[in-house]
Amino acid sequence: MTSSGTTSATGGPGGPGGPSRGDSWNAAWELLLPAAAAPARQRGRALQSALREAVRSGRLAAGTRLPSSRELAADLGVSRGLVTEAYEQLTAEGYLRSDRGAGTWVGDAARAAAPGARDLAPRAPGALVDFRPGTPDLSLFPRTAWAAAQKSVLARLPHRALGYPDPRGLRGVVADPECVVVCSGVAQAMTVLGFVLHEHGLRTLGVEDPGSPGHGPLFAAAGLGMTQLPLDDEGLATRPLERSGVRAVVTTPAHQFPTGIAYSARRRTELLDWARAVDGLILEDDYDGDFRYDRAPVGALQGLDPERVAYTGSVSKSLAPGLRLGWLLVPAHLMDEVVERKRTLDLGNPTLDQALLADFIDRGGYDRQLRRCQRAYRERRDALVGALTEHFPGAEVSGIAAGLHIIARLPERYGPEPRFLQSAAGAGVAVHPLADYAAALTRDAGVRLVLGYAHLTPSEIARGVRLMAQAAGTAR
Repeated sequence: MTSSGTTSATGGPGGPGGPSRGDSWNAAWELLLPAAAAPARQRGRALQSALREAVRSGRLAAGTRLPSSRELAADLGVSRGLVTEAYEQLTAEGYLRSDRGAGTWVGDAARAAAPGARDLAPRAPGALVDFRPGTPDLSLFPRTAWAAAQKSVLARLPHRALGYPDPRGLRGVVADPECVVVCSGVAQAMTVLGFVLHEHGLRTLGVEDPGSPGHGPLFAAAGLGMTQLPLDDEGLATRPLERSGVRAVVTTPAHQFPTGIAYSARRRTELLDWARAVDGLILEDDYDGDFRYDRAPVGALQGLDPERVAYTGSVSKSLAPGLRLGWLLVPAHLMDEVVERKRTLDLGNPTLDQALLADFIDRGGYDRQLRRCQRAYRERRDALVGALTEHFPGAEVSGIAAGLHIIARLPERYGPEPRFLQSAAGAGVAVHPLADYAAALTRDAGVRLVLGYAHLTPSEIARGVRLMAQAAGTAR
C-alpha cells in the first residue's frame, strides 16, 4: 500500500482517507488482486485479463473512471509499465477509452455477460433416484485401459495423421471401409443421412410409435417430417407402413425402443420386402445391440441387404456418450453424398479419438469392457425385476432381456397414472411413463413405466422401487 490517498484502510480504493472512484470500481478491485500476485512473467497478461473480465461481467460499468496508471501501479505493487500496457491494450480492443488530459474510462462497447450457462445435460435435478432410460454406468468407463491406449496411440501416430482427416473416418472396423462413415454419435449419423435424403426429394420419414423422441428433432433439422407408424407384437406393423406412402423408415429391430421387443424373423423379412418394393430405405438404429443377457444378440438387419438398409451405432452405451463416437454404414449409391455432407458439417471426427478407439478394439479392451458391462447390467436388471415383484405384486415386465431399460406395467390399483407419477416425484423418484414416447397410445387404468437401470446400483434400484411403492400406498 502507498500513501497516495487512493487506498482505504480496509485494503481497497476509495474508502475513508481516499477519494471515491465509485461503487463499480470498488466492486472490481478484488478481481485485480490475484493478477498482481501472479508470477512476474505472467503478471502483465493476468492484469489485462482481470480488467477485461471486470468490464465483460459488468463489475466495471460503462463510464467508470479508472485510476491513473501511476496510482493503480502503486496500489497493486506492480510496475507502472504493466498498467500502462494493460490500459493501452484494452483501449485498442474497445473495452476502455482514453481522453488526453481527462484520464481513462470504461467504454460502452462491451456489454455485461449473460448469466452462467445452464446445464442442459439430461438429468432430473434433486431426484433421489432417477430411472432415466438409456443411461450407462459411467463409473464403469475403463480409465486405465483407455489411458494406456491413448499413450500407445500418441507414441506411434504419424504427424500427417493430425491433419484434416478423411470425412469417412480413420479406418473401418467391422465392415468395408468404403461403406463406413465415422460420426459424432448416432445423432449426427441420422442428421447427415437426413440431409441427403432431403436432397433426393424425400420430405417424410416413417418412425416407430412408440419410439425415440429424439428422432423427430434430428430429422426436422434436415427438413424432414415424421409419420408415426404403429407396432404390433412382432415389430413395425406392415400394413400401416404400406399405406403410409413413406419410402424411408427408422427402426430399432434388435431391441425396439422403448417397448423392448425384438423384431421377429418374419417381420424383418417383410420389412426388407417393403423396402425393395417401393425403392425405399430402412435406417437401422442399433442403439444398444451389444447388450443381450439371455442369448447372443440378433444380427443386424443391414447384413441381409446392405443396399436397402443404412445402419448406425455408437459407443455411447458401451463406453460413454461423452466420447461422441459413432458410425454410419450406408448403401453404396448414397456414400459420396453422405461423405460430402459430413465434410461440410465438421471436416471429420478427431483423428486421435478414432485411432484410440481402434487401438482399444485391437487390443481386446472393447470386448473386455462389453463383458464387464453385461455382467453389471444383467445383475441390475434382475435387481429391478425382483424389486418390482416384491413391492408391486402383479407387476409385469415386458420385452426381451436386453439393453438398459425395461417396460413395467403396474396393476390398475396403482393408477391412475398421473397420480402415480405425481406421488413418485414427491418421493424423490424420477420415472417416465410409456406415454412420453408415444404419439398414439391408448391409456388405461394401469401404470406403464419405462425404467432405466444400468446407471443405478442394485441398492439404489431397491431404494427407488421401495420409495415408489411407499408413495403409491400413501397416495391411495
